[in-house]
Amino acid sequence: MINAATAYLKEKGFVEPEIGVVLGTGLGGFANEVETKIEINYDDIPYFCSATMEFHKGKLVYGEIGGKKVLVMQGRFHFYEGHSMKEITFPIRVMKLLGIKNLLISNVSGGINPDYGKGELIIIDDHINLQSENPLTGINHDELGPRFPDMSQPYSNELNKIITDQGSELGMTLKKGVYASVIGPNLETRAEYRMLKIIGADLVGMSTVPEVIVAKHMDLPCAAVSVVTDFCDPDNLQPVNIEEIVAIAGTAEIKLIDLFKGVIAKIGNN
Repeated sequence: MINAATAYLKEKGFVEPEIGVVLGTGLGGFANEVETKIEINYDDIPYFCSATMEFHKGKLVYGEIGGKKVLVMQGRFHFYEGHSMKEITFPIRVMKLLGIKNLLISNVSGGINPDYGKGELIIIDDHINLQSENPLTGINHDELGPRFPDMSQPYSNELNKIITDQGSELGMTLKKGVYASVIGPNLETRAEYRMLKIIGADLVGMSTVPEVIVAKHMDLPCAAVSVVTDFCDPDNLQPVNIEEIVAIAGTAEIKLIDLFKGVIAKIGNN
């Protein structure tokens, strides 16, 4: 299935991409920065799922940014949509076989750490997997990666440094944090936010970790940046709706676009 999807995309002109990008909720505008691009709907790619979230375009975009060939997922898949973990992470495996050498991921999240502000960009430095399944369960294909991949450093120190340095150039002081991935789609209760804080989470969301696990399995360096869209203070919890989350993500999107464009231009230049 992976080989079939890879062959199809090569036939369509998706040749030797260097950097993969996964765009989160409300952050799809980055794909508009791609030059000389080719777009294909997920529905047209063999064995890809359909994107059911209204804020995810469901397109794979290929082209150039900063002189680098990029492959951009304009919308991702989530466990709460009913997809299996293998379906969610299938595009990451295809991107790796197409040739990407680095992976950048974005998402939106709730801020548990009181030092974070709405609309702030946070570098994910580690994560806590609270989803009920793992994309690596089942038969392991040794040609893709080892049976027991190490997860002592799931996010690339080298990529994180490039992101930090680029943020400084743009006048951003980027904090780091631990991201907890839950199933969703409901937001958390006050008691759940207290639990997440106790176990060491700075951020909480419903994505990213499956993709990172598979990237690590395939020895694909990755980094992730999260946009804080709401406060998760259990003692002063206010109702949140998805429209507000998307609006805040849209406000932060300009900063994320500038950051990722600069990072892509710098990757591999050392």
